[in-house]
Amino acid sequence: MNLKKIKHNAFIINKKCNDYGISVMGITKSFLADPIITQILVDSGIEFIGDSRIENLKKIEHIKIPKVLIRIPMISEAKDVVLISDISLNSEIKTIEALNSSSKLHNKIHKIILMIEMGDFREGILFNEIENILEKIKTLKHIDLIGVGTNFTCYGGIIPDGNKLKKFSEIVSFIENKLQKNLKIISGGNSSSLHLLGKVDFGKVNNLRIGEAIVLGQETAFGQKVKGCFQDTFILQAEIIELKLKENSLRAILALGKQDVDYEALIPLDGSIKVIGASSDHLIIDLSNSTTVYDIGDIINFRMGYFSLLRGMTSPYIKKELIY
Repeated sequence: MNLKKIKHNAFIINKKCNDYGISVMGITKSFLADPIITQILVDSGIEFIGDSRIENLKKIEHIKIPKVLIRIPMISEAKDVVLISDISLNSEIKTIEALNSSSKLHNKIHKIILMIEMGDFREGILFNEIENILEKIKTLKHIDLIGVGTNFTCYGGIIPDGNKLKKFSEIVSFIENKLQKNLKIISGGNSSSLHLLGKVDFGKVNNLRIGEAIVLGQETAFGQKVKGCFQDTFILQAEIIELKLKENSLRAILALGKQDVDYEALIPLDGSIKVIGASSDHLIIDLSNSTTVYDIGDIINFRMGYFSLLRGMTSPYIKKELIY
């Protein structure tokens, strides 16, 4: 994990967004909110930190920055949500009511961002639910609705464009008129919205939730590299444990498997290597076209796609090393 390259990416992306009046919520889940890497994001000027797990946010309680729970909270964790996160994304009034009760018990005001469904079919309320939910939220004395958000590309594959951002902005205006106040955070998506900066009008959107673009240097709508960013911030190394001619090809088995990574999202740094497949504990690669002579015990280096990185960082069987 190359800290200098991660910091470089975070700085470049934060500046790119800030230049268009957009704040960045740095998403830390892909590296389990490692405190050192999280602090690097903060030092790069990022304004908010977001993570999908309360367990991760607990690790960075000492870092003085607004912390956002970006997965819709479970009612059963309402106490921890209120005590550990400053803001949470929400789409269920029952959960918001539970957060209100917990906030009252602990003499706190919990801030929320209300998520709106815009076609990705992950989280978010429908337009015809908005008025009713707003009226209920108004009665909750320990809940402060500070923002509205939406999601693109994560589940339904909906790619954001100018028309979708315009429609979202119109919904935001409708909500602000009903509340008779301006909302602080209008979060218009994630790394998949980066490619639109400077090309379309973002309307009321003033925040993006950015994870993949920081850690892998690419946007998620089309998988394109972000100009000026590194793609090799995280490198996965795996050892050859078998090397034999099989089916007329030179095949190696690495000590790595589906339990550790998403093998389909592994990109060998030696471009002539082909990933063939994997079982739970073994990764099979084809070395036939490589000009490098490999042997048992040699190391193969990979870049990773986002979900491979996420699974690899979560695996207790993969050693993590910070490069300063």
